[in-house]
Amino acid sequence: MFTSLKSCQICPRRCKVNRLENKIGFCKTAQLPKIYSFMPHYGEEPPVSGTKGSGTIFFSHCNLACLYCQNYEFSQLGAGKEYTFEQLAQIMLELQGLGCHNINLVTPTHVLPQILKSLELAIPQGLKIPLVYNTSGYELAEIIKLLEGIVDIYLADSRYGDNLIAKELSQADDYVEFNQAALKEMYRQVEPAGFSEDGLIRKGLIIRHLVLPNRICATEKVMEFIAEELSENVYISLMSQYLPYHKASGNPKVNRRLKAGEYAEARRILEKYHLLNGWIQESYGQERFAGVNIKPI
Repeated sequence: MFTSLKSCQICPRRCKVNRLENKIGFCKTAQLPKIYSFMPHYGEEPPVSGTKGSGTIFFSHCNLACLYCQNYEFSQLGAGKEYTFEQLAQIMLELQGLGCHNINLVTPTHVLPQILKSLELAIPQGLKIPLVYNTSGYELAEIIKLLEGIVDIYLADSRYGDNLIAKELSQADDYVEFNQAALKEMYRQVEPAGFSEDGLIRKGLIIRHLVLPNRICATEKVMEFIAEELSENVYISLMSQYLPYHKASGNPKVNRRLKAGEYAEARRILEKYHLLNGWIQESYGQERFAGVNIKPI
């Protein structure tokens, strides 16, 4: 897959630039992966973070351009530094050595070939904990298909049910179609979800949905798709933590924080479509999660 960077078409942008010669496209990433930080992370959903943390690697840059991104310093402004494949492999092994429950690859889409190259080095050296593919959901299903048997857990956004809003807020006027096709492929690979007796997820799909102000993300369309075209048993993480970061203050649709009533409405939509597995943020606006209906499988 690494040679695909010669004419890069690994995401829906299909920029066709030669990243092997350090040309850059939409994601502004050349041949080597750029990383902002890595650490045991305790702020993910409980089955991902567990008690020892999720071994999280935050990659710089992104194939979206969300004007409200809370990680804009590295996702859009490019903070971070380049690492070789050998160094990335050692980071994974270091996080495993710290006792992390999994390796959590945050915003991996645009550096997937580099990640796979590093896994080829890390696995023979003993990397064995589950891999989490933590994605914005703007993916090509045919690329996701190549990850079967490699990725254990998909932690995927489904941000929008409306392409006009996806275009306005994330510069992705085809987000819905690509997101839904990718989610179907992820679901095919790893469902039903599997949890250990101590509550850690070992395989499966968790779909995240960040509720935005003014109902503009079309939450009902998102949940209708999940319930009717995937399954009512899919695990959903309904997030209330929206704040107007980055350029959001300049857009009247998203220039304020979420209201409690808007989040309550999103919760009612979950119930309407019988999506009762997963997590809600128990304190509105806080990064703490409460399980709705979680049982070991």
